[in-house]
Amino acid sequence: MADSARSQLLEQVRGYHDAHSPGQAPFIPGKTPILSSGAVLDADDREALVAAALDMRIASGTIATRFESAFARKLKRRKAVLTNSGSSANLLALSTLTSPTLGDEQLKPGDEVITVAAGFPTTVNPILQNGMVPVFVDIELGTYNTTAERVEAAISPRTRAIMIAHTLGNPFPVAEIAELAEQHGCHLIEDNCDAVGSTYHGRLTGTFGRFSTVSFYPAHHLTMGEGGMLLSSDIKLAKLAKSFRDWGRDCWCEPGEDDRCLKRFELHLGTLPEAYDHKYVFSEVGYNLKSTDIHAALGLSQLAKLPDFIEARKRNWRQLREGLDGLPGLLLPEPTPGSDPSWFGFIITVEPDAGFDVPEIVDYLEARNIRTRRLFAGNLTRHPAYIGRPQRIAGPLTNSDIVTERTFWVGVYPGITTEMIEYVIGTLKEFVATH
Repeated sequence: MADSARSQLLEQVRGYHDAHSPGQAPFIPGKTPILSSGAVLDADDREALVAAALDMRIASGTIATRFESAFARKLKRRKAVLTNSGSSANLLALSTLTSPTLGDEQLKPGDEVITVAAGFPTTVNPILQNGMVPVFVDIELGTYNTTAERVEAAISPRTRAIMIAHTLGNPFPVAEIAELAEQHGCHLIEDNCDAVGSTYHGRLTGTFGRFSTVSFYPAHHLTMGEGGMLLSSDIKLAKLAKSFRDWGRDCWCEPGEDDRCLKRFELHLGTLPEAYDHKYVFSEVGYNLKSTDIHAALGLSQLAKLPDFIEARKRNWRQLREGLDGLPGLLLPEPTPGSDPSWFGFIITVEPDAGFDVPEIVDYLEARNIRTRRLFAGNLTRHPAYIGRPQRIAGPLTNSDIVTERTFWVGVYPGITTEMIEYVIGTLKEFVATH
C-alpha cells in the first residue's frame, strides 16, 4: 500500500511539473531575459527531489554515496567526496594536504602556493585560511588562462603547491603545469568548477592534479542547488579528504553505520583510554562540509543530462563566436591550443581604441535584458580583502588589470536558445555600429 501511494504521489508530482512549468515560452526580443547562467530543471529533477523528501533523506546517506560513485566514474577518477559547495571542495582539497600523515609532502604555514590573480576568491582563500602564501601570476588575453612559462618563473624554493581554475570552462595548459608540479615536487589542485566536460589534448580536465574540484551551484554545468565535489585517484588522499570533511574523525563508517572495521571498541589511539569508541576518535583538525541526500538526489538526476548540457554550451559558444567574428573594437575568446572546452561563458574584452568602454556596452546589453557578468573579481590583489595579506606577485599583472577594466562575459548555458543567441549577436553589432 505504501509503495502504491508513493508511486501515485510521484506521478502527481510529474503532472504538477507539466502543469506549472512554463516550458519554452515564446522569445520576445528585449523583453525576455537572456541570463548569463542558470539551472535547467525538468520533471525528472522535481521527482528526484520529492522522492528523497518522501523517504525523509534529510542527512547524507546512500543517495550521496551513489552520486559520489557515479560522478567519479563520469569524471574518470577513482574517488569522489561530496561537499556542501564548490568553495568547500577547494578548502577541503588544500586543507587535506596539511595532514601530518603526509610526511614530507605535508603543506605547512608559510609554504607558497601558485595561483592566478584574475579569478574567483574561492581558489585563493583556502591558501590564506591555511596560513600559506598565495603567489599571483598573470594570464593571457584571449584564453584568460595563465601559461606554463609564467608558472615556472614563479616557482621558488618555498613553492609547495599550484592551485588554478580553468577559466570559464577553457582549460589552462594543465598537462604542462602538471609536469612542472611533478618536476618540482609540488601538489597540483585543479579547480574544475567551470569546466566539467572540458578536455585538454583529449583528456578530461580534473584528471591531471592530485585533487580536482567541482561546483554544483545553479550557475554551473550541473546543479544540486548548493553542493560541490572533490575528486582524486589517490585512495589515501581521498580517505584523508573524507576525514577532513567529516569533522576530522578517524572512523570511516557512513552515517548511521557502526563497526565497519570490526574494531570499534578495540583500538587504542592517541592518549585516549583503551577501547574508546572509534566513532568519536579524531585524527585530523577537520570541518563539517557534508551535503545531504536530498541535494544528492538532484545531482544524480542532473548527471544523466550532462552530455546534452555540454553540447548545448559548446553550440551556443560557437554560434556567438562565428556571429561576432571580425566585429571591430572587441577581442573575442579563443580556446587554449589543444583543448575542447565545455564553456561556462562567452568572454569579451573591449579594445583600448574601440571608442567605447565596458560600462557603455554593458549598460546597452542590460537595458535590452541581456545579462552580463565581469570575469569574477578581476585582479584579486586590488580587492580590500587581499590588501595587506601575505602574498607574492610574480611578474607584472598587466592582463589581470586589463580584465578588471575592460572585460565582461555573456551566457551560453543550456537554457539559452539559438534565437536568443542571434539577438545577442545582433545587439552587439548594433551597439558597435552606433558607437
